[in-house]
Amino acid sequence: MTKKFNRTLVTSALPYANGPVHIGHLAGVYVPADIYVRYLRLKGEDVIHIGGSDEHGVPITIRAKKEGVTPQDIVDKYHSLIKKSFEEFGITFDIYSRTSSEIHKKTASDFFLDLYNKGEFEEQTSEQYYDEEAQMFLADRYIMGECPHCGNPNAYGDQCESCGTSLNPTDLKNPRSTISGATPIMKETKHWYLPLDKHEGWLRQWILEDHKEWKTNVYGQCKSWLDMGLHPRAVSRDLDWGVPVPLPEAKGKVLYVWFDAPIGYISNTKELLPDTWEKWWKSEDTKLVHFIGKDNIVFHCIVFPAMLKAEGSFIIPENVPANEFLNLEGDKISTSRNWAVWLHEYLVDFPGQQDVLRYVLTANAPETKDNDFTWRDFQARNNNELVAILGNFINRALVLTQKYFDNKVPQIHELTDYDKETLKEFTDVKAVVESYLDAYRFRDALKEAMNLARIGNKYLADTEPWKVAKTDMPRVETILNIALQITANLAIAFEPFLPFSAAKIRTFVNMDNLSWNQLGRVDLLPVGHQLNSSELLFAKIEDETIEKQVQKLLDTKKANEASVEIKVAPQKPNVTFDDFAKLDLRVGKVLECTKVPKADKLLQFLIDDGMGKRTIISGIAAWYKPEDLVGKQVCFIANLEPRKLRGIESQGMILSVEDTEGNLSLIQPSKEVEPGCQIG
Repeated sequence: MTKKFNRTLVTSALPYANGPVHIGHLAGVYVPADIYVRYLRLKGEDVIHIGGSDEHGVPITIRAKKEGVTPQDIVDKYHSLIKKSFEEFGITFDIYSRTSSEIHKKTASDFFLDLYNKGEFEEQTSEQYYDEEAQMFLADRYIMGECPHCGNPNAYGDQCESCGTSLNPTDLKNPRSTISGATPIMKETKHWYLPLDKHEGWLRQWILEDHKEWKTNVYGQCKSWLDMGLHPRAVSRDLDWGVPVPLPEAKGKVLYVWFDAPIGYISNTKELLPDTWEKWWKSEDTKLVHFIGKDNIVFHCIVFPAMLKAEGSFIIPENVPANEFLNLEGDKISTSRNWAVWLHEYLVDFPGQQDVLRYVLTANAPETKDNDFTWRDFQARNNNELVAILGNFINRALVLTQKYFDNKVPQIHELTDYDKETLKEFTDVKAVVESYLDAYRFRDALKEAMNLARIGNKYLADTEPWKVAKTDMPRVETILNIALQITANLAIAFEPFLPFSAAKIRTFVNMDNLSWNQLGRVDLLPVGHQLNSSELLFAKIEDETIEKQVQKLLDTKKANEASVEIKVAPQKPNVTFDDFAKLDLRVGKVLECTKVPKADKLLQFLIDDGMGKRTIISGIAAWYKPEDLVGKQVCFIANLEPRKLRGIESQGMILSVEDTEGNLSLIQPSKEVEPGCQIG
């Protein structure tokens, strides 16, 4: 039985305020969320859309240090830029606030205290590196030292960017603080942990049994996490930028950003609706929907629901329609390499063409798998679909009405069988579009909306009213009445997707108050209704314009290639052939692969090495899903001295290659060979 809801609370992932937003953010989160919210508003439903900037965490402090400014300066700059970009692009938040606000600090503090007083946290004491000169505990990225694997003298405390191995700060040789340069000492520190394992039972039932309708990519990732077993997760850390842990003994500690940020949805709702916010967060007849990217699935489907359940009075999400990633011209979008189409730059380069980008990003939406954005496809979709189909139909319908009937809706006469077929076809579109929107399948919904324009375009092309006008004006009246009714319907159908264009269509047909429930009606415009003058909805994008954008990316790629020499690790000293020959390099087949508990970056492999089975630990969890590696062949060092990692003996090293961005890719044979085959 479908649950009945009286209102819908939509949240969009809080973008990190240490840089601008790009098309990957839009395609993954903000365009889908805006489509859904606009659709619900058009239906007259009670809905609010909550957004804001995520303004705490180590990356912001690092950027502030590099630029010689305060963290507040950084977040002020980018919060303003991001907010303005969203506004200009038509993302309709009811509120777009920030996690550095006073109301957020109080809300997050109160939430922590509520869980603390209920005994929902575990306290754990551990030793961490401490900088005596700076008088602060060091986050992993504030520690550098020599990599124990490859000897890189500038490895970070969480990963060596030379060999790609995941590290713990204590693995480093000769560690040093990046704050003062001093050698850090080990010092005890206490933190509070949310015992996710305590919530595993109900999470498994709620997700795996009660929400099998969730998108396959979301359901699959949740199942993978649950099957590996959940573990306590720290909710605090030693840092001076963030929401202070509200306990007397917690001086110098802040709430971990993963705990702090989702509470921003609550605090921003409080800021918007100080007197009625609880209705949106604590009433069972409220539908909570989180729009996020795939990198945030675990936080919104497992961690945040566990926090809400532990508090006890909040609802938990009904759906989390997360998208995968959008690539750019066949390569991963990278902020550090400037490989991106930045929203604020697009708005300058393509003024007034927000809907073109909204259309292309929706048509190519990475809904269940990664997808690709190319400037040539952008141009083709604009010219061949928006201009040639949607814009062409509306322009012809309105121009012909102006020419023959002085911009007034003509009357309808006897309908032909073809007229009736056309009317039936476009009245059926509403149910299809609606079913896709309700299922968060926005790409399919957009396709069906465009089919409505195709129906209209074909109708005018087939009936040729400009020719019929020479002999049969009553027939022309009927044809254009039908064409105008389709035009008014297009204003409704495209409102969630192309709001700027839909507003123009409403102005053309002189109708302000169109609702979703009217979609499919054939009498939206009464006979004699006065239309307004019109203009072209979309303009053709020329090759020259696209070439400029492609050249901008090529220039970026050249600049990145020019800096490769700096990024590539220096060559190590020569070795003799005899030394190299001592290495036993082989090919193995992955039999099992799982994440290592309490080590987000490590994967545990069970490999068929041709002589038996062996276990190898590898730090590539950030680049591969365990389930995707089972059955694959990998290259490994067979005679490396075993060493323990997180209490597991690793019997070798899996070989991978690191690009200049620090991303790791497994080295694999080009065709399948027998396990145990030697490399040489």
